[in-house]
Amino acid sequence: MAKDKQVEKSSKKEADKEKKGGAKKYFKDLRAELKKVVWPTRQQVVNNTGVVLVVMAFVGLFLFAVDTGLSYGIRALIGLSAG
Repeated sequence: MAKDKQVEKSSKKEADKEKKGGAKKYFKDLRAELKKVVWPTRQQVVNNTGVVLVVMAFVGLFLFAVDTGLSYGIRALIGLSAG
């Protein structure tokens, strides 16, 4: 029982040590990590944006075609069963 309390106290002390300077250390580490980042050039961002927009357009058209086709198919099935 005494060991349990001693372990609890030591773990609390360790947690307190980790909390000290936590925010300061976090932002210091964050700044250091951001310096390591290789940021894309403006041209790369423009090219990637163009690719995303073109792919979105094709996917949108494909989904439109599938939705329209299924709508006509379902309407045809409903029309056959009602008639």
